[in-house]
Amino acid sequence: MAGMPALQLDAVTKRYGGRTALSEVSFEVEEGHTVGLLGPNGAGKTTALRLLLGMARPSGGGVHLRGLAPQRAEAREGLGYLPERLAVPGRATVRRFLGLHAALAGLDGADRDREVDEMMERVGVADRAGDRLAALSKGLRQRVGFAQAFLARPSLLLLDEPTSGLDPLGIRDARAWLAAEKARGCTVLVSSHVLSEVERVCDRVIILHEGKVVASGATAQIVGSEESLEDAFVRLVRGGAA
Repeated sequence: MAGMPALQLDAVTKRYGGRTALSEVSFEVEEGHTVGLLGPNGAGKTTALRLLLGMARPSGGGVHLRGLAPQRAEAREGLGYLPERLAVPGRATVRRFLGLHAALAGLDGADRDREVDEMMERVGVADRAGDRLAALSKGLRQRVGFAQAFLARPSLLLLDEPTSGLDPLGIRDARAWLAAEKARGCTVLVSSHVLSEVERVCDRVIILHEGKVVASGATAQIVGSEESLEDAFVRLVRGGAA
């Protein structure tokens, strides 16, 4: 919807039984921005992504993709998602796996085949097209994960630990891919523990700790004059407040 943030959490609480994963969390990401979602283990990052994907519902508050509830199919149009652990379906080859996801993205026939070929080439797995996904190394599976997230040129990307399993060359490639997505105007939310990479590619960061937002804003506003993002992260998490 015109004028609406690409994604938004408004005073969101999420409970699992007696455990509160998120408590009154509010943040938004404007169209065209690349934002890092940071926090230690158990901070609530994956819960926030699950809510934005419509895979869970909040216990309180509101979650929106372009002003719509994420459970609505039209809200998820143009959405690409890379999970922390890519599901590996049975004996599916790389090409068949990507072909299935391309079909789910609305591509068919020659358009689907061309898109799959282009994405395999882009992420460096074209020579493994006929290999079973389950037989690939973790790093190669992560490259395939990027390919499926990029299919059909999404306008919104949600990435959960995108550099997991990648070697230094793969991390450098991922940085270039995200820069290219940013350059074409894609909105990107990156959940990551690799703070140096977040600092390189993100306009803004949101830091969660114990289910609450402890800092949100441009990196330059959060990082002190003689700090790295890692230094600021440790200070904020240990201090518990911005």
